[in-house]
Amino acid sequence: MPTAIAVTSPDLVLPPLDRQTPPAAVQPQPTLEQSLNGMHALIEQHGYVIALHSASGDDPAVQRLRTVRSVLESDRIALLGLDLPPLGLALLAQQLRQLSACDFSPGVLASSARLLAHYIYAGALLGSVTRLDRVPVSLASHAKSWVPNAQFAVLAHPRPQLVRIGQEELPGPEFGTRMIVAAGQPPSDWVTATLAPAWRVQGVATVPLPQDSGRWWGTQRLVEFAAGLHDVSVLYQLVTSVRREVCHWCGLELIGDRCGFCAAPLPGPLEGQPVAAARALPRGGT
Repeated sequence: MPTAIAVTSPDLVLPPLDRQTPPAAVQPQPTLEQSLNGMHALIEQHGYVIALHSASGDDPAVQRLRTVRSVLESDRIALLGLDLPPLGLALLAQQLRQLSACDFSPGVLASSARLLAHYIYAGALLGSVTRLDRVPVSLASHAKSWVPNAQFAVLAHPRPQLVRIGQEELPGPEFGTRMIVAAGQPPSDWVTATLAPAWRVQGVATVPLPQDSGRWWGTQRLVEFAAGLHDVSVLYQLVTSVRREVCHWCGLELIGDRCGFCAAPLPGPLEGQPVAAARALPRGGT
């Protein structure tokens, strides 16, 4: 069975792109007992579990995940906290689900999350930035947010940026992507009608807005979007282009500079690795 990919909420489970994409698990469960039983069942069935969560340390779900791993005393659970908005995290989980059906070992799959996240463009169209604390906001932008009907396009990842709609363009990826869009209130077609064509995305899918998006972005007046690689062959090529190492602590394979399961850093510098990863992407398409 492929390595299990878990997310902290059902609304972070995106529909599979094909029949080969395994489903995602949801952890933790409503109670600690259910969470322990559910995680134990995942380990028994899949061998290893990779649980993605927001990098925010105040999330009760994250605390419960850590408790579950501690109680089970298992070294087969990877808890990966990433500084991505909810929809970006859901997209990363979908990519890992695609790759879990390939021949990657659990260690390589877990450590590839940081690499794949680098190529996810996650942002939102906001009606107000007065409560936005995830992206640097100037005093001028704060003042403009009080202007009636003002809208801002915010890119939270990979490089934070904020622009006002109609005055500046939001820079996008230079490689082929597929975009997912989740609309809050009030709805707007700017993302699908203007941003998607400007970024030359290779497809747009609409999904429900994750429950945590309003808190993450500081407003319910938003349209969240995330664009990333979608072709499993390109994802596979990207991961295989990076040199594999063996974790000196737990013995699992890894790519990058840190083990996804035990979090042990790889001793010594890794010269040339970022270049190898960047060259794996074909420019302008997949």
